Amino acid sequence: MSVVATAPTGLSKTLLLKGMQCPKALWLSKNPPDFEFPPQPDLEAKYAAGTEVGILAQQLFPGGVEVPYEGLSVAEQVAKTRELIDAGETVIYEASFAYNGIFVKVDILVRDDIGGVSGACWKVYEVKMGTSVKPINYNDVAIQGYVLEHCGLSICGNYLVHIDNSYVRQGEINVHGLFVAEDVRLEALEGQTRLPHLVKSLLEVLEEGEPDVDIGTHCSNPYDCDFIPYCWRHIPDNSVFDLRGSGVDKFAFYRRGQITFDQLPVNELNLRQRQQVEATLNQQDVINHEGVRTFLKTLWYPMAHLDFESFSSPIPKFDGTRPYQQVPFQYSLHLQDEPGGEARHSEFLAEPNVDPRRALAEKLIADLPPEACILTYNQAFEKGVLRELAAQFPDLAAEIETRLENVRDLMVPFRRRDVYKWKMRGSYSIKEVLPAMVPELGYTGMEIADGHSAMQAYHTMCALEPGEELDKLRIALLEYCKLDTWAMVKILEELEKL
Repeated sequence: MSVVATAPTGLSKTLLLKGMQCPKALWLSKNPPDFEFPPQPDLEAKYAAGTEVGILAQQLFPGGVEVPYEGLSVAEQVAKTRELIDAGETVIYEASFAYNGIFVKVDILVRDDIGGVSGACWKVYEVKMGTSVKPINYNDVAIQGYVLEHCGLSICGNYLVHIDNSYVRQGEINVHGLFVAEDVRLEALEGQTRLPHLVKSLLEVLEEGEPDVDIGTHCSNPYDCDFIPYCWRHIPDNSVFDLRGSGVDKFAFYRRGQITFDQLPVNELNLRQRQQVEATLNQQDVINHEGVRTFLKTLWYPMAHLDFESFSSPIPKFDGTRPYQQVPFQYSLHLQDEPGGEARHSEFLAEPNVDPRRALAEKLIADLPPEACILTYNQAFEKGVLRELAAQFPDLAAEIETRLENVRDLMVPFRRRDVYKWKMRGSYSIKEVLPAMVPELGYTGMEIADGHSAMQAYHTMCALEPGEELDKLRIALLEYCKLDTWAMVKILEELEKL
């Protein structure tokens, strides 16, 4: 039996998974629409991180040979894999196979000799950057097993490799501590039984026109589809899908033709959604003056407006950190001695590729008076950062804990809806609250305009050589973080006016 059976490839594993979620997504992937899609920097960053994790996981089985993706056609990748297997290679990275129109690449393929070469079988390792095995991952290993076994390979193990988020880095990365491999052979075999019919139906989809599939929960389950901007282009602003919170079946309204706010039966909405709809339609603001006064009584001066920026990574970057731990690399601080007083600014931004935590903690303690009221926006995040710093540096813990007791949350009156402006669109995020409360300020047009972009900017900064591009990125980060705390100064001023 041929070890690798080649065939015209209409489906990759990725495309097959798309088709399993929605056949229209598969068709659009093969027949891109004439439509301008918005940039997706978060998705690009996720792909880059996944590639880094995959390369590191190869060290679980060192000394293997890689079948490259770039520079080789599908047929050439398949042929290269056949050559390596015939030559007796025992570990192959990105091994490539094709069968019945499906092309797959295996992250790590390891030969397990049983009774000599004639009895050799293979173990398949699929690497994921998550911290556990999810049911949707079984489809990956099922597709791989289906293709490889039809190509003549004897499979004796299917494994999903994922991150162990309890791992703490000390020195060089210990890949056997960072990664966990779970045996999912039974799930792979079960999934393979469903594939022949599914593959046949999806190949038929590609031979026909664009499928007539309406939007639905499948658009984001299990993953956000790349084609949401295209398939959802008929949905207007202020639609049922803009309702904040849960508790109602938004697609049920949609299927009934009740899409825009003026079409919704408000008696079927919860109180907050009803307020959002009515306030938007009437362009009406709601202020609970007593609630605002009660909140303001919990604050005092000197007042320190504080905001952290942090990054996370599946591969811990510094000693003493865990996978996906939020590591602070920047803060902005506006300090006022009295109401309406001058807001003096101080800030910190880490140098690239240097553990920022000690230097950040020391400068923050110096910048932040121990008696100051520390105003944050969403205190859970800032408190979490401070607690991590106190745990990491016991000699600074007392100073940090003193300040922890003084943390207050500017989000409170907006989350309680003591202040609700219709332009907030049902949200109490500072990105919505700021332009509604202080129209002359906002994040529109900034090079870095949200926390995800700031996190990615830090990773980019660590990859750049010193020079103009790095300098521009640092300036953009400083401007963004500074606006976050200046926004708190101005929002508090507006609350005090109320």
